[in-house]
Order: sequence, then structure tokens, then C-alpha cells
Amino acid sequence: MRMVDLIKKKRDGKAFDKNEIEYFIHGYTNDDIPDYQMSALIMAIYFSGMSDRETIDLTIAMARSGETADLSAIKGIKVDKHSTGGVADTTTLVLAPLVAACGAPVAKMSGRGLGHTGGTLDKLESIPNMNISLSMDEFIKSCIL
Repeated sequence: MRMVDLIKKKRDGKAFDKNEIEYFIHGYTNDDIPDYQMSALIMAIYFSGMSDRETIDLTIAMARSGETADLSAIKGIKVDKHSTGGVADTTTLVLAPLVAACGAPVAKMSGRGLGHTGGTLDKLESIPNMNISLSMDEFIKSCIL
């Protein structure tokens, strides 16, 4: 399989199968596919779109491309309010504790280093005595009501 063939395929409006999607996600996350080829593929996807099946397969491939957390020890529905951060990221820091106070386990996954604005973790660690370095066990225990 070659990336150039996948770019042409999507440019021509054809659908990817699961193996093709897994190929380019795996190849890109392992630095086997250069940024310029992935950019060309994303542009072709933008103009040609993706079917529901492709979108599902892409989402699963992306989720499986990294480390995952087993949250099965937390009973019931778990929630997360995700944000890309930014200068006006005022919702997450208010909404997550509010939802937790209502009884829903908030398994908040957060990032850092979003340029000049910082990520949610960068903001949280500015609070005195706030522990943002939980082990996975501590994280899960903190979500169990």
C-alpha cells in the first residue's frame, strides 16, 4: 500500500476500507508517513468527505493509535468535557466541577502546552496545592463516588 495511491483514491471520491485507514493512521503515528502526505490526504478528505463507515473506522483507528485508559472500574456513565483550550477557555473549569457536584463521575482527560494560551492542565496547576499528576489508580479512585 502506498500513501500516494490513497491520496488519489480519496481525491477521486472513493471510499477507504478499514485496512487503508489503519494503514495511514499507523504509518503517520509511527512517523513513517511525512506531514506533507498526510496534509494532502486531509485536503482530499475535506473536499471528498467520508462515509459514516469511514468516519467510524477512522475514529477507532485514532483511538487505538495511542494509550487508552480502562475506566470500567468506574460504575455507570462517565463524562468528560473536552476543550481545545484557548484564551477564552472558561467553560471547562466551571462545568466539570459543577457536573461532578451533581453526582456524575467526571473522568477529565486534559492536555497542556497549547501555544501561548496553555492547556487545561497549565491552568489547573496555577491553583495552589492542585495535584495534576495522578497515577492511573489515583485517577480512577478520584472518579468513584
